[in-house]
Amino acid sequence: MEIRDIEAAIEGILFAAGEPVDLGRIAAVLALEKNEVSDIVDRIADRLNCPESGIRLVRMENSAQLCSAPEYADIIRMVLEERKPPKLSKSCLEVLAITAYYQPVTKAVIEQIRGVDSDYSVKVLCDRGFIQQQGRLNVPGRPVLYGTTKDFLRVFGISSIDQLPELPGTETDAEGQMKLADAIEKLKAERITEE
Repeated sequence: MEIRDIEAAIEGILFAAGEPVDLGRIAAVLALEKNEVSDIVDRIADRLNCPESGIRLVRMENSAQLCSAPEYADIIRMVLEERKPPKLSKSCLEVLAITAYYQPVTKAVIEQIRGVDSDYSVKVLCDRGFIQQQGRLNVPGRPVLYGTTKDFLRVFGISSIDQLPELPGTETDAEGQMKLADAIEKLKAERITEE
């Protein structure tokens, strides 16, 4: 690798990390000596740490991090505060958990489990992209079936629904698990794929 490529790779690593990265780790990945990486990081810092740049490279002992220039902190804060979605309410988290564990699931089943109307929570979760319609049941009224999305997996740091932890109290209740599995399979069998 040429020095320009190495600088670009280190800059990309620091940008993607979003937190301090150990220089030894970077050196190991790039097959370089730690002091070589340190010198390159210093050159990147010299280039970025100027009034014309909105980004700064900060060194902390044996690590480095990219961050925004302090003189732009107020502007950056205003933009990010507007962009940051509010946290999910307790009711939304309940609906999301029910949907994740019992999908595909109808709103009626969600409401039966929760014991309260869940229209608002389902709408919020659909709007935020955590759940989506996954077809309809082939029964009178054709209720909508809901399931989680790829955004749900990404936000919760899992690659598939199979990685969800066991529901408390179900791992020892084999009969209950069989009934649940049968009910889910019945829902899937009655389901009409995509509208």
